[in-house]
Formats: sequence, C-alpha cells, structure tokens
Amino acid sequence: MTIPDRPAPGASRGGAAIPSIAVVDDEAATREMVGDYLKLHGFAVVECDGGRALREHLDRHCPDLIVLDLNMPEEDGLSIVRDLKARTAIPVIMLTATASAIDRVVGLELGADDYLPKPCELRELVARVRSVLRRVQMPIAAPAPVGGRRIRFGTKWLELDALRLSDDAGLEQALTRSEFDLLKAFADNPRRALSRERLLDLADARDPDAFDRAIDVRINRIRKKVEPDPGNPRYIRTVRGLGYIFRPEGD
Repeated sequence: MTIPDRPAPGASRGGAAIPSIAVVDDEAATREMVGDYLKLHGFAVVECDGGRALREHLDRHCPDLIVLDLNMPEEDGLSIVRDLKARTAIPVIMLTATASAIDRVVGLELGADDYLPKPCELRELVARVRSVLRRVQMPIAAPAPVGGRRIRFGTKWLELDALRLSDDAGLEQALTRSEFDLLKAFADNPRRALSRERLLDLADARDPDAFDRAIDVRINRIRKKVEPDPGNPRYIRTVRGLGYIFRPEGD
C-alpha cells in the first residue's frame, strides 16, 4: 500500500481543514510507523526527532496536537511538556515505554492531555487523537458582554459565555478544555458532593481507560489557578472517600 504524501499544514480536504499532528520520537522506525498510520487516517503529519526539531517546526507552524515520546536521550519528554505548556495551549498525548505510573502522573500534572504505553495499539492512538481534538476544539468567543454569565471561583471568574477564566482585572488565565469542563461541572452543581466518576461524566472526559487519578491531577491544576492557597483549598474541597465539592463562599 502506498502512503499518500503529507498534506501541507493548514491544507483542506473537501473544504474542511485537515488536523495537523507533530510526532516527536527519537526512534526513526517508531516515528515513521506512527506518522504513516496517522496519514492513512486523514491527518497531516510532521515528524520530529526530538525537542530541537519540534521547536524549529513550531517557529513556522502550529500543529493541532503533538504525539510525544517521553523517553528520549537528548531531552526527555517531560521537559518538553513543561516548556510547551508554559508557552502554548497545544494538546499533547504522551507515549511512554516505562511501566512506572510516576512519569504518567507527572506528565499529566505538567499539562499533558492523555497518554498511551509503548508499543501502543495504533487504532487506539487514532481514537485518542480524535478524542483529545474534540475536547480542545473550543470555539473562539467574543469578549463576554456586561452581565454575561460569570461564576466566582476563589481568585478568578469563570466566564461561561466567553469560555474563559479571568482575574478581577479581566486578565485571562490559561485554561485547557478539560479544565473548563470540570469548572463548569462544579458551577452547575454548587455545594453538591460529586464523585470522580460523576465528574468524568459531567465534564465529558470519559476515555476508554479513564481512572480516578486523572481527575485528581486535573483538580490539582485547577486549584493552582483559582485557590488563594492551593495547599489548603477552600473553594474546591475534597470529600474523603467520594470526590469533590465546590463551595462558592469558600467556607
């Protein structure tokens, strides 16, 4: 079977934009296998052999998603995730060959959107890519009008119409789609204890292997953005043995 040439980033097919994926892996065989499979399923693909090549690509183009190997000799994937999330909102799916849950948890805490073990089932990778792209395709919204729906979360305002988080001065706080969905779930259910499973359902964040720890990681990221003291949360409280509760008054 002949692999079709990669469409140029930003190209379209039948009037619809083709999602572009950057595949970052130091192993050429793995990089090409993943890239070729994504091409066959309609994605535009750029292959990068490490962090330096990825940054050079980002200087010219902004991919819709990055598939990133965590275990690379020159610069490890966790360092790349940390740098990416400090500068961009591009979603990242991590690939890791280690059996340790520590790398996965650290990656999620740094802002990665999903992970898969290596070697991965390529059909599952395509499904994960499509799932993450659906989650992050948040429409660009006009600034919220005066009187727009706003919910106070600690030090920030969740602007439901504008789909953003801002402080009292109106400065926007970077927010991923999954974080926004979780905050909205809390806003819709104030003072009500919600289990982790219920939060996954309300935030439409249920992946095939969704696990409780993923919710805990996302809640920790949110607390750092909205709590005056993230180490002693007042607004998004833990309910031992169940999940979490949003207390608007911070009591």
